[in-house]
Amino acid sequence: MASQCLRPQPQIGDRGVRRAERKRMPTGHGEAESCCRKRPRVAATELPAKEERVDYFKRLPDDIVVSVLSKLSSSADRPSDLFSSMLTCKRFHALGQHPLVLSTASSRCLAVSAKTWSDSSHGYLKRCVDCGNLDACYMLGMVGLIRFYALERRGSGASLMARAAIGSNPAALYSLAVIQFNGSGGSKNDKDPRAGVALCARAAFHGHVDALRELGHCLQDGYGVRKNVSEGRRLLVQANARELAAAVSFLPAWQKQRRPPIAAGVMVAGETLPGCCPLLSDYGWNLPAPEPHPANQFLKEWFEARAESAAEVLRLCSHHGCGRPETRRHEFRRCSVCGLVNYCSRACQALDWKLSHKAECFPMNPQAFHCGENGAAAGDDDTVAIEEA
Repeated sequence: MASQCLRPQPQIGDRGVRRAERKRMPTGHGEAESCCRKRPRVAATELPAKEERVDYFKRLPDDIVVSVLSKLSSSADRPSDLFSSMLTCKRFHALGQHPLVLSTASSRCLAVSAKTWSDSSHGYLKRCVDCGNLDACYMLGMVGLIRFYALERRGSGASLMARAAIGSNPAALYSLAVIQFNGSGGSKNDKDPRAGVALCARAAFHGHVDALRELGHCLQDGYGVRKNVSEGRRLLVQANARELAAAVSFLPAWQKQRRPPIAAGVMVAGETLPGCCPLLSDYGWNLPAPEPHPANQFLKEWFEARAESAAEVLRLCSHHGCGRPETRRHEFRRCSVCGLVNYCSRACQALDWKLSHKAECFPMNPQAFHCGENGAAAGDDDTVAIEEA
């Protein structure tokens, strides 16, 4: 009993705690804990936070965007090329109206048809004019010539045309030359052939093919300048060569065209392929018909749509790519053979002869022709024969 009393008594509290701990802690505590713990889900590519996302268009500097848009406006083939990019976002829309973009817009980028003409179109061209765009000056001047030709308000159109001509715009220089040749807006006595020749020479110097052709005919006929047949013919051949070079550069597929064999009867003298202009048909080549300037196309559409309401005595130039109307009766020259077509210039007469009138022209009654030429109704019509270069 004494030994039993001297035996140390177990601590029930501590043993119970240790036993409870053993029950709660299974074998392999570290391994079980690692197995039961869930692994964090890792995405393949973690997206940055919303505030860290980058809009690379917004990081582009404005001057780079303006430079790209100005290159686009200068090389655009149609207005939608520029306007579709301006619809990308508000920033592009604002930078698309930058003065540098408006000042470099090409004539094709500024083209507008008579059916879609509106105050907004006029306002856009006016902003381009204010930015120094010479093509816009010429086009808005041609639109102003509608007032010049039809509504007898000649100040605004002529002033814009003169502004473009001062900036050496070739189309504006040639248009002013045609006005001087015909005395448009005045009487027959207001014609100034010498001023027209000077303007044609300057436009030809800047590469205008129609002005070069007109100058060649003036030299051949001695109209407004001392007669020089050889020099005039040289300019006509040069105009044809420039037109050939322009067609080849703009139509690379045309370079594959070969001279058709004359022996096989494919190419006959005076025969032309459909839709082509026989500027060099004597040498076996055919050119596509030249594309009219957007301003001339606008004039043609405008006056053709209002032909019924306009005075019937005023005629349009018969060349399809011109569109200029008369400002007085019998202002334009007639064909010297048939007298049925009218032209504002010798260049238009030469082009229309090569394009279509050569196959349609036939001699009219000589008595009726002389009566019309010598009578009062003939007015200041000039009947000029065109010699092909």
